[in-house]
Amino acid sequence: MDIALLLVALVIILIGAEVFTNALEHLGERLGISEGVTGSIFAAVGTALPETMVPVVAILASRDNPQIGEEVGVGAILGAPLMLSTLTLFLVAIFAARGRGWKGEFTPERTGLQRDLGWFLFAFGLSVIAIFVPHTNELLRGMIALSLVLCYFIYLLMTIRASAKLVENGHGTEADGPMMLARIGLPTNLATIIFQLALGLASIVLGAKMFVHGVESLSAWLGISALVLSLLIVPVATELPEKINSILWIRRGRDTLAFGNVTGAMVFQGSLLPALGITLTPWEPRAEVVLGMVLTLAASAYLYVLARRGVLRPYHLIFNGACYVTYFVTLTW
Repeated sequence: MDIALLLVALVIILIGAEVFTNALEHLGERLGISEGVTGSIFAAVGTALPETMVPVVAILASRDNPQIGEEVGVGAILGAPLMLSTLTLFLVAIFAARGRGWKGEFTPERTGLQRDLGWFLFAFGLSVIAIFVPHTNELLRGMIALSLVLCYFIYLLMTIRASAKLVENGHGTEADGPMMLARIGLPTNLATIIFQLALGLASIVLGAKMFVHGVESLSAWLGISALVLSLLIVPVATELPEKINSILWIRRGRDTLAFGNVTGAMVFQGSLLPALGITLTPWEPRAEVVLGMVLTLAASAYLYVLARRGVLRPYHLIFNGACYVTYFVTLTW
């Protein structure tokens, strides 16, 4: 029954992702914005926002057992950037290699990719520093949390500011085909685009929730701690299905949208959510937490160096996949 639930959930997520990406391309084209803004802000935040409720609810609503709630919250906060920078990028490489070969070349808009990764490394680096700040130093921890929030809003302003120039240089968002709702006779206007976006996002959220339920049932027999479960299972169950958008875009050769969807979500989940964790949880250097942070920074820094070198190929991202395998084996061995 649990396996059937997972299969149904995946079908719903796939359909929702198709509907969502189709509407998002039309929205970006209609607004005249760059693919960088569409991918790094609209797609990234739109698909990552529902998952932010997992740590928020876990931390704020776990009155009966606050320790479990804090562990689930910390695991969900740190597990998402880890999964995005490792497993998700490796899956993008696999699907790209099917059409281009492992030595094919990715062609995302470079300045946006470097901006996303640079801001993520800076913000997540602050989160790593905060984990070693004693609980008694509330002022310093509070300043770091506030800095993380400011980082994200500065990043937003810089990304939006760069949009006009990118559009002039040929990086404007263009829809691949007609809007899906137009095929049943509805007009293609802002109202129907927003309605299709909401419909696609609702389908993704519904499928993700079903997927989470199925994974929780199947993983119950493992008997691992709430923190480890959250670090490994929650991000895969809640975040990975919604990054199918990136796989769809990479298969269509829309590399800027594909990478922006991942790296934009990394900035979002690597700045605002750690600020919540620093403020409301112990945020302390447990072994599994530190290892996850180190691997996340290593995978992200590696991609940042590749992006600055100017050549990025699918086989390069095998390293990112290896980082996730290393973490999974370490925590479950």
